[in-house]
Amino acid sequence: MFNLSDKLHEECGVFGILDNSEQNVANTIYYGLCALQHRGQESAGIAVCNTSGPLGNLTCHKDMGLVNEIFSPENLSELVGNIGIGHVRYSTTGESVAKNAQPIAINYFKGTLALVHNGNLTNVNDLKSTLQENGAIFHTTTDSEIITYQIALERTKTSSIEEAVYNTSQKLKGGFALIVMSPQKLVGVRDPYGLKPLCLGKREESYILASESCALNAIGAEFVRDILPGEIVTITKDGITSNTDMCTNTHAHCIFEYIYFARLDSCIDGISVYDARIRAGRALAASYPVEADLVAGVPDSGIAGAMGYALESNIPYGMAFHKNSYVGRTFIKPTQGERESAVQIKLNVIPSVVKGKRIVLIDDSIVRGTTISKLITMLKNAGAAEVHVRISSPPFLYPCLYGTDVPSNDLLIASQLTIDEIKDKIGADSLGYLQIEDFEKMVGDLPLCKACFNNVYPVS
Repeated sequence: MFNLSDKLHEECGVFGILDNSEQNVANTIYYGLCALQHRGQESAGIAVCNTSGPLGNLTCHKDMGLVNEIFSPENLSELVGNIGIGHVRYSTTGESVAKNAQPIAINYFKGTLALVHNGNLTNVNDLKSTLQENGAIFHTTTDSEIITYQIALERTKTSSIEEAVYNTSQKLKGGFALIVMSPQKLVGVRDPYGLKPLCLGKREESYILASESCALNAIGAEFVRDILPGEIVTITKDGITSNTDMCTNTHAHCIFEYIYFARLDSCIDGISVYDARIRAGRALAASYPVEADLVAGVPDSGIAGAMGYALESNIPYGMAFHKNSYVGRTFIKPTQGERESAVQIKLNVIPSVVKGKRIVLIDDSIVRGTTISKLITMLKNAGAAEVHVRISSPPFLYPCLYGTDVPSNDLLIASQLTIDEIKDKIGADSLGYLQIEDFEKMVGDLPLCKACFNNVYPVS
């Protein structure tokens, strides 16, 4: 992600584990979060408990930065417990500051609980008002803190944490995947539409919840299944129980998991992310053929789409760019000008590959158009004869309400310009976007949320 202003970002990734063999789990959570780092790079945290220890023995460490910047062998060794949760964050609500890092851990008169959350709520102000009437004092501006306090409030009226989570979940509107930790239990819940992903894994005596299956692979765990939309699962030393009372037949999975957010080696709701992106590239080639010498993808998000385009078109696939993986994150640069110049530090054209060639350049999306314009200029300065851009998503026209930072309409280039005008503005020789009807080629009959493309919101 080399230019924050011209790429979309997910809100975060969540991870939780309970180990019945009483092994400390902090290191496992660390590796799980490393595998989910692509979902958020602003802050990270881990909270653990010991199920056989005294109530209230929760320990938490969180801070701003990447997972490997925040955690060391020394502070991981201080996180002692066989049950724990972890989080990586990209902020779409609440400032990007340390106090908004997760997990959120609170003490209340029935004990302690900690929560990690992915998603955005659409009724957060109503929930906050009700909680304030009950005496809640908020320390952050995040949906996640409001959910945590709502669970604590419900827990004062219920006999178990899972019942409190169930009562709270019925009050939530929007997209969410939650993992809640009490001193004895993990409770995972996915919103009834399935907007946000959550899956279940197993490793020996451990059960794991994670945003993506790639996190299970990273710790040597077996993928068991996706959590159903609306399902609440409770993990204890006695095993797993499931509550499907909130499950319905009306689903709306986020298409952008398959377009961009999820890691290539993940499988979400039965669909391989890698295969979906290959199929998107094939669909682009069928819809927007062009005479060209080489197909190339923008690293890393456009690589699989480029391979699919090449397979369908029989145009050779090649690497037009070298990506420097050792450059710091460009969004920490203080000015937009520095962020844009950093594109050339992270990505460099390979001149011998592109010189004199007609290039088909594949990327996952165009938000404002600044990055793709700079890449086209770099290719032509290196001698490319033509650059034909193909985008493996439709034009972004509307903001997202559920935890993706699609900006307001006036900042979306497709809301302001026609496709021909965008082509001219970015300097491409031709431009083609994936068509909404081609989503079926990507993910089959999986019901989707397509609100940022068609203004049809499944929940408001």
